[in-house]
Amino acid sequence: MTGDAVPLGADVGGTFTDLVGWDGTRIVTGKVPSTPDDQSVAVVAGAVGLGVSADRFLHGTTVATNALLERRGAETSLVTSRGFADVIEIGRQDRPSLYDSFADRPEPLVARRRRYEVDGPDDIDDSIAGSAAVAISLLYGFRNGAAERELAGALRERLPHLAISLSSEVAPEFREFERTSTTILNAYLAPETGKYLGRLVSRAADAGLPAAIEVMRSSGGLMPIAEAVALPAAILLSGPAAGVVAAAAVGESLGRTRLVSFDMGGTSTDVCRIEGGRPEVLYERPVSGYPCRMPSAAIHTVGAGGGSVAWIDGGGSLRVGPRSSGAQPGPACYGHGGTEPAVTDANVALGRINPAGNLAGSLRVRGDLAQTALRTVGDSLGLSLPATALGVVTVVEEIMAGAIRTVSIEQGADPRQGYLVAFGGAGGLHATALARRLDMAGVIVPPYAGVFSALGLLLSPPRADAARSVRMENGDQLDGEIAGIITEAGDRLRRGGSEPETTLAYADVRYLGQAHETTVPYAPGDGWDVLLARFHELHEVRNGFARAGDPVEVVTVRAESVGRPILTWSDLPEVRPGGAVDLPPRRVLTDAGEVEARVVSRSGLGAGDEIIGPAVIEEREATTYLGSGERAVVTATGALEVEW
Repeated sequence: MTGDAVPLGADVGGTFTDLVGWDGTRIVTGKVPSTPDDQSVAVVAGAVGLGVSADRFLHGTTVATNALLERRGAETSLVTSRGFADVIEIGRQDRPSLYDSFADRPEPLVARRRRYEVDGPDDIDDSIAGSAAVAISLLYGFRNGAAERELAGALRERLPHLAISLSSEVAPEFREFERTSTTILNAYLAPETGKYLGRLVSRAADAGLPAAIEVMRSSGGLMPIAEAVALPAAILLSGPAAGVVAAAAVGESLGRTRLVSFDMGGTSTDVCRIEGGRPEVLYERPVSGYPCRMPSAAIHTVGAGGGSVAWIDGGGSLRVGPRSSGAQPGPACYGHGGTEPAVTDANVALGRINPAGNLAGSLRVRGDLAQTALRTVGDSLGLSLPATALGVVTVVEEIMAGAIRTVSIEQGADPRQGYLVAFGGAGGLHATALARRLDMAGVIVPPYAGVFSALGLLLSPPRADAARSVRMENGDQLDGEIAGIITEAGDRLRRGGSEPETTLAYADVRYLGQAHETTVPYAPGDGWDVLLARFHELHEVRNGFARAGDPVEVVTVRAESVGRPILTWSDLPEVRPGGAVDLPPRRVLTDAGEVEARVVSRSGLGAGDEIIGPAVIEEREATTYLGSGERAVVTATGALEVEW
């Protein structure tokens, strides 16, 4: 634990905003409906309602992602080298969907009239004044940023209102298309992200909350708010990343280091593979169709959440998602005016969620409205109410199973040896069915599962990432380049106010002439032969082959520097039983028919307690469902470990 810090974490989802506070002795949790028009309203209201006198305010946000998905970014211009204005339109030869001739790339975020090819500052005409943001990406900006800085300086003198992003600072790596795309993303998102974070700071200060907010970055660590304003491309996966950090922490506490995190919220499901206690990290990924060269947890997202709407396609088949009922009106059972059936409605109709209970402590469930909504789909398909509800659950679980296959089997990893860490308000309702479908070893449902990503903010360390493209075919300069990038990452972390606790380095390696790289861990002194051995091994795992005799080159060096987190899992208070264990039993509909399920209050469970399904385990912000024969044991950490 870091000193006597009193942290508060706020994680914004599509349906709910989750809050977790730590007052030095206990965890306090809260969940309030999200406010999509201005996320800061729900964040500050929920934080005040938590009643914790915090001195650290940590935030996971979807504001950058939403601005991109909804195309609400700034009017942006591109300044680039002569002959390269259209690189963002030409792109690469790969297609969005190989066999779909109607699938097109998204329109470039910079219109053709806003692209400027230059030799120097004098070549930029006054029409650029109509932009709110500018991306500067010169052909060799990754090698030397002086020319980009000169252009930026000239623009700032003439047009001080512009938000300017330089490729040499945002993504100093070779490959002009990907580097330019990332720089444009950053410029496009900077004004909107900056306005939102500015409002959050102002609201927080007015409410007596800390204004020095730290924001979760996509790679799994915290960054000062000023850095998030300047580098919004680094927070595109801000919210989901915190949950992955927490999943790795609870797995490590149980001695489980091969995991898949499974975060099912109201709008979507996020999954990520964790190997050796470390989340898988990607250094490039498409976001809404645009390449983004920023390190991020290798999270795969599908539009399958509790609010995902069930519908009938043109062929008469039952479909679920990706459209969601969101926070307003929400599923029909919320009683806020929603009439379309959602996954939550199906779980209510099946009895997994109490049809006369409360969600998040205050939202009264309307079982009658859930049934009415489901019948609108079931009647059209000629299905009974139970068959309709079971069908919705079957369809959404297949979508989520596909997501887990994507991050495991399709990456050369065997899910049968791993545990599924299930969290989010709806994760525990579907976890065992998914794990059994994929023949996984078991399921872990952590404590505070319904607000787990917010808890992950408190467990996340400050972090800085650095990368630089190089080119070497032997190890003569490798240690020097690695040492240099380690220093750069550490210096960045110190500028943010944190001291490095751990710094790890990597090299992007490929066979000579190959068009893609494999990122290989490396520490100064390991040596070229060790690097090659690791590369061949990882290449075979990922691609099914290795060519040990072929020449190899290193094209990029990377480093991540992390400080000390505010809390570690061992700092969390021991979960002690409080109140009655058993609640009135409930009839639950299953594929095998109706069964009577034991209903248990999770707050009444203590270490060593065992629950055997069929059973429903209820807590304030989440619910866990155990099928017949499934066995949950409460561990010393408070987590439920489920096997069968």
